[in-house]
Amino acid sequence: MGSLPGIATLADVAAIEKTPYHERVTQPSTYHQIAQAALAGPGEPAISFIAAGNDFARPVQINYGQLLGRINQSANLFHALGVGPRDTVSYLLPNLPQTVFTLWGAEAAGIANPINPLLEPKAIADICRAAGTKVLVALGEMPGVDIWQKAMAVRGELPGLKAVVKVMGPAEPERGIFAFDEEVAKQPGDRLVFQRSFSQEQTASIYHTGGTTGRPKLARRSHLNEMLMAWVLAHAMAMSRGETMMLGLPLFHCNGTIVTGLAPFSTGAQVVMLTPAGFRDQAMMANFYKIVEHYRPSSFSCVPTVLSVLLDLPLGGADISSLKYVLCGAAPLSVELFNRFEEKTGMKILEGYGLTEAAVASAANPRDGRRKVGSVGLRLPYHDVRTVVLGAEGRFLRQAHTNEIGAVAIKGPCVFQGYVEPEHNQGVWLDDGWFNTGDLGRLDQEGYLWLTGREKDLIIRGGHNIDPGMIEEAMYRHPQVKAAAAVGRPDKHAGEVPVVYVSLAADADLTPGQLMEHAAGQIAERAAVPKEVIVLDALPLTAVGKVFKPALRLDAMARVCRDELAGLDGLLSDWQVQVSEDPTHGAKAVITAKASPGVSQQQAAEAIKELLARYTFRYEVAVSPSKQAPEEDEA
Repeated sequence: MGSLPGIATLADVAAIEKTPYHERVTQPSTYHQIAQAALAGPGEPAISFIAAGNDFARPVQINYGQLLGRINQSANLFHALGVGPRDTVSYLLPNLPQTVFTLWGAEAAGIANPINPLLEPKAIADICRAAGTKVLVALGEMPGVDIWQKAMAVRGELPGLKAVVKVMGPAEPERGIFAFDEEVAKQPGDRLVFQRSFSQEQTASIYHTGGTTGRPKLARRSHLNEMLMAWVLAHAMAMSRGETMMLGLPLFHCNGTIVTGLAPFSTGAQVVMLTPAGFRDQAMMANFYKIVEHYRPSSFSCVPTVLSVLLDLPLGGADISSLKYVLCGAAPLSVELFNRFEEKTGMKILEGYGLTEAAVASAANPRDGRRKVGSVGLRLPYHDVRTVVLGAEGRFLRQAHTNEIGAVAIKGPCVFQGYVEPEHNQGVWLDDGWFNTGDLGRLDQEGYLWLTGREKDLIIRGGHNIDPGMIEEAMYRHPQVKAAAAVGRPDKHAGEVPVVYVSLAADADLTPGQLMEHAAGQIAERAAVPKEVIVLDALPLTAVGKVFKPALRLDAMARVCRDELAGLDGLLSDWQVQVSEDPTHGAKAVITAKASPGVSQQQAAEAIKELLARYTFRYEVAVSPSKQAPEEDEA
């Protein structure tokens, strides 16, 4: 890939872009991009797979020659099962070496479709039908894991399915079930045995963009989308041959597959796979700093919830000086968490912004320049990002002014080919190929992007996209629910969690607990089950009679503040919370309080700030002294 100077300002981005992107990416497919790096150093380490968090010093090691060989064998197997360039291989797998082989082998033979194995069977079947699954790869029977049971539950519902391949388990020839390891061993590993005319414009993958109602929303991405994204990330993160990265995010999400997958594999870097469960593995997390000391990685990618957990874990004397950067995205990051984590670990957080539809990232704080805490940084090379003011029905009116909040729109060669289902493409494309992300933000004088909210109706729980419609539909199935509206409630660990507001029929005698039981029994996606059901006499409405969700989001924010402040009764004698829309930050809480007798204003103010430190919303605190305390300057 060559070397590039670091990115510090937009001028550096523009300098990189003087070379056309098609000269940066010359391979016809992701398969060839990985093969090029593998052939340049076949004996160098590609993967170190940690099977268990408590046994991290004995990994399964795979060099680049073996990686390419397994990808070849996997692609040859899928071809033998009837997969062609327009056919889809879906997989339900945790993070295993076989998952890596399946993903890139599927893109070599046809189209890869990673699926979250935590979804319920109905959602999985809907995705597979929409994707046109021809081969389904799934983890075999394992104690405490229900992936295989889900695969068998959906198998009969997929009319285009030709084969099921089991990872880690015996074949069942009488049922048409193949054993992955057994079958790939029969295939040549030194080449692809089939002839395929690759092109950068062909579809490489289909990713589910989150829980939806009705037809699943599946993003179709080309080989060019993914290859150029890998090139951009490799330089934004200064990846190089022989470097080590850690993979803890799931391989059904494009952050795991591209940021800690295609990008390092296309540069010859090593990837340390942090157990099948990744960051959800408690034993691995408990040993995280020891793992860093053992493998000496330079970076990893994560979501804010991971940093929150790591912040609370003791270093235990581990040498983690090798870690220089962590790329954090998918959800807002609290400024306080940002500062505390950097102070504890000594590494730089590169907070970024992206979405599945843009191959994973469109902006990031620069590695070598000024990082503005709270922003998601500068646009990445070959990505156009702007904020726009929209009119009726989402139509473009004008470009937003500097620091004016508008809809975030993106354009460029990393933007996807559109959704599989035509209905999802309606209203998302602006003039001249610009894609409306559905997020709201502002661009400052130096080109840094600041996210301020969402235009689209979406809840993001720890980086997991949740469609509120899924929750609302479930609540409406109860005959005594008259109206329902789900929104995100701020959460110091997950960024936000789903809650649902309901109004009930006049004769209803339901309790919130009964409504919670109903929701848990009706919602297929576990992450979407609301954390709370809030019953109101009536939901706020717009002038045309629609539920006004911004008011509910502010109410949820106020409830969080009040719940937190209730724990400070010994320090505060009185307090008030006011939340409102903010023209710069999207929303803000203003907390006015009075210190209890014998408690200083500073002590009370610091206690409030400590409680709210890990939330991502903006807040102001003003504390006045108690009548029995000496006069102090207002905090």
